[in-house]
Amino acid sequence: MTQVTAGSGPVSEVTGNSFPRLWQLPAKAGAIVAVLTPGALYLAVRQFAVLVLEWMAGANRMSAGSALLSWDGQWYLALAEHGYDGVGPGLVDAFHRRSAETPLAFFPGYPVLVRVLSELPGVGLVSGALAVSVVAGVVCSYGLVRLGQRISEQFGNRFTGRRLGLVLVVLFASSPMAVVLSMAYSEALFCALAVWALVMVVERHWLSAGVLCALAGLVRPSAAAVVAAVGVAAVIAIVRREDGWRPWAAAVIAPSGLAGYLAWVASRTGEWGGWFALQQRGWDSRFDGGAATLRFSVNALVSGRSVLEVATVVLLVAAIVLFALGVAQKLPVPLLVYAAVLMLMDYASNGLMSSKLRLLLPAFVLLVPIAVGLAKRRTGTVVGVLVAVASLSAWFGAYAITSWAYAI
Repeated sequence: MTQVTAGSGPVSEVTGNSFPRLWQLPAKAGAIVAVLTPGALYLAVRQFAVLVLEWMAGANRMSAGSALLSWDGQWYLALAEHGYDGVGPGLVDAFHRRSAETPLAFFPGYPVLVRVLSELPGVGLVSGALAVSVVAGVVCSYGLVRLGQRISEQFGNRFTGRRLGLVLVVLFASSPMAVVLSMAYSEALFCALAVWALVMVVERHWLSAGVLCALAGLVRPSAAAVVAAVGVAAVIAIVRREDGWRPWAAAVIAPSGLAGYLAWVASRTGEWGGWFALQQRGWDSRFDGGAATLRFSVNALVSGRSVLEVATVVLLVAAIVLFALGVAQKLPVPLLVYAAVLMLMDYASNGLMSSKLRLLLPAFVLLVPIAVGLAKRRTGTVVGVLVAVASLSAWFGAYAITSWAYAI
C-alpha cells in the first residue's frame, strides 16, 4: 500500500487495485448492458403484451391470469400436478370425450419441468408454469441473437450480427401468436431448445445439437423439424467427410427423444401409431395433404366470419412468401429444412384451424428475411416498425384468448 501523508501534494495513487479506474467504469457498464439487452428487449415486449391482455381481459369480464392458464394450459398444469394417470375427468378432448389414454396426447417435457420448479420453496404450480415459459423465452432470445450473428456473416457483415439478432428477438416476441410465450404452454420451452439446436448445427457443435434436439423431442411433436434439420446437416457433413464421427453421433442422438416418447405411447395404447391415433380421435388432427387448410382458407376469405380466421389465412400465405425469400437469400440449409418441415406439418394437417398460427410460432426462421431488411435501415425506422408490430401483436394475442371463443 502506498502511504500518503498530509501536505505531501496531490494524491496520485489509491490503495492497490481495490477500485476500478474511473475510465473503466463506462466500458464495464456498456458490457453489462450489452449482455442484458436481448433478454431485456424480449421481456419488455412480452410485458407490454401482458398489459394489453389485462386491459382486454377486463373489458371482456375475465381475468388475465385465467386467460394465461386457459385451454392446453389446464392440461399441462394437471399433468404437472398429477402425472398421466392422475389427470381428473374434467379435462376432455376437442369432442368433449375422455379416455384413460387422452392425456398421452401431451408431451412430458414441459409439465415435468414445471413440476420440478413448483417443488421449490414458495413457487407453486401456476408460478412454476409461467416462470418456465418466461425463462425459456429469455433463453430463446439469446439463441436468436447468436443465430443472427451467424447469418450476418453470410451477408458479408453489411450490418452487425448483433443488430440483426436483436431485431429478430423483437420480431419473435411480437409474432402473431406470441401470447402463448407468456402462457402455461410448451412453445417457449420448445423454441429455446430448437433455436439453440440450430445454432449448434450451424456452428458444427454436433453433440450439443443432438442432445438439444433430443430434449426438444420430449416437449413437442414439432421436434420432427429439428430432427430433420440436424439429420440433413449431418448427412452433408458425412458426405463431405467433415468432423469425423461427430455428425454420425448427432444423427443418432437427435431423434431419440421424439422416437422414445412415441414408442412409450405406442406401448401404453397397444397401437404402433398410438400417439397419432390419439390426435385423430381426440382432435381430428391428421395429415390430409393440406385439403382441410385449403377449405378453411377459402371459407374464411369468402365469409369473413372473424378477424382471427381471416388473419390466419393472410399470415399463412405470408409465411410461404417469407420462406421463398429465405431461399432466395440462401439461408443455411438446416434453417430452411427446419422451417419447411414445420410448415409442412402445419399446412398439411387437419385439426383445429384456429391453432395454425400457434403451431407456426416456432418457425422463427421465417422472420429472418424481415430482420435482414430492417437491419439495413436507420435506427429510427427500425424502432418505429418494431413498436408498431409489437402493438399489433399484443392486441391480436389478447383478442385470441379473451374475445375468440375457441381454442388456439
